[in-house]
Amino acid sequence: MNTNDSAFRVLIHAPSSTSLARARNNAANILRDRPDAQVRIVVNADGVAAALDAPHPDTDNLLLLCANTLRKTERKAPAAYQTVPSAAIALVTLQQEGWIYIRA
Repeated sequence: MNTNDSAFRVLIHAPSSTSLARARNNAANILRDRPDAQVRIVVNADGVAAALDAPHPDTDNLLLLCANTLRKTERKAPAAYQTVPSAAIALVTLQQEGWIYIRA
């Protein structure tokens, strides 16, 4: 396996609380094994409430929370969290930019 790629970018999709737990574990494992990796976790649907209700300081900086879900559920993201207007559009855009998609 070639691990000398210049950009190792992984996009993990977490639309539920259980998938968010898997995504956080996957992200931590990837970064442990490939410290040069760029990892983002796109969180929407039920995953957003899970992210807000159970913070994980070691992976929260990787999260991209869906603003549509926040609005629909009348929740607010703390300033430390990044948001995207639409999880679906973020997933498509990042894949177009060469990020590799994993569904957690």
